[in-house]
Amino acid sequence: MKPLADKIRPNTLDNIIGQKHLIGEGKIISNLVKNKKLFSMILFGPPGTGKTTLAYTLINELSLEYAFLNAVINSKKDFDEVTKIAKTKENFVLIMDEIHRLNKDKQDLLLPYLENGIITLIGMTTANPYHSINPAIRSRCQLFELKSLKEEDILEALKKVLTEFKDIKIDNEALSYIAQLSGGDLRNAYNTLEIAYYSSDNYNIDKELIKKINNKPNLYFDKNEDGYYDTISAFQKSIRGSDVQAALHYLAKLIAAEDMDIITRRLSVIAYEDIGLANPSIGPRVNAAINAAERLGFPEARIPLAEIVIDMTLSPKSNTAEMAIDRALSDINKGNTGKVPKHLKNGSRDYKYPHSYKGSFVKQQYLPDELVGKKYYIPKNSSKYETGLANVLAKIEKMQ
Repeated sequence: MKPLADKIRPNTLDNIIGQKHLIGEGKIISNLVKNKKLFSMILFGPPGTGKTTLAYTLINELSLEYAFLNAVINSKKDFDEVTKIAKTKENFVLIMDEIHRLNKDKQDLLLPYLENGIITLIGMTTANPYHSINPAIRSRCQLFELKSLKEEDILEALKKVLTEFKDIKIDNEALSYIAQLSGGDLRNAYNTLEIAYYSSDNYNIDKELIKKINNKPNLYFDKNEDGYYDTISAFQKSIRGSDVQAALHYLAKLIAAEDMDIITRRLSVIAYEDIGLANPSIGPRVNAAINAAERLGFPEARIPLAEIVIDMTLSPKSNTAEMAIDRALSDINKGNTGKVPKHLKNGSRDYKYPHSYKGSFVKQQYLPDELVGKKYYIPKNSSKYETGLANVLAKIEKMQ
């Protein structure tokens, strides 16, 4: 039996829910249909926003012949077959799901046909095409972003499909709750409604039944896609930006996804990338919190994780260690290396051993001749600790 989402899929633009920035009077997609012209395009956006529906609707509205392929599942042989068919047709369209996973062999096969217009491509992806799609493919396509649907859009769609269910009894509270849980994913909302219908007593659906089926919001967390990485990015940037409320929000989102590994790895990165020398004791404290969280597991792990996130967010920040090593690496990558000074070479008798001198310091050159005076580490006065390092560095520089 077909899923509800497939059974009631619209076949005209007028019946598509949401995406008003693309569809409607004077909007770009509607104008393409009106002018009976289709260009290669990539439709990108979160799951359940109507990418597949829009692709099939365009085919239907323009009465075009097409083939459907999945970049992962279908083989190179399948792609060969499609290109053979395309050569014998006019205005042939290839609808391709998960286009961001298209491997090089398939890309090489497809590109000439896109170039000469034998194939018009409609690619679909939940990934950000600017980061994940081969530039050669991307440059031959128009990019259209589909946005998560609003709760009122989901509610409107749910009310429209109620006629598909015989003898259904459902109130507005239950429908609103499904819309709320969907997270802007219409397919998810349809699936929840369909499961509720067939698992109910006498087709009577209320909020309590929905809670038994699903009481957690639909979080867009495909680990291979952008929704996941956007949350991780926002988590780190909130800690870096000292916004404790936002940091806790994104932490909670990652906890709800029960992704201990990414939380702990990201905290370790932040400790050294964003806090660093402004608060060097944060590294051991992060490790202690990670150890406690991993021993406890969820749900108790949320407590040490929340504590360390608050601590890190409100800590002084410094990225001077990262900047210093990046400056040094930049010189290496540009070939600015020079030769090791003679007195520092292995076995040299001219080397002065600092511990043999007062204060464990002796004036001598360490950088290659070509780099004398080069500064990689530039301190910040964002904390007492790094201000102290800056003072030590200033004294050493005066003595050299």
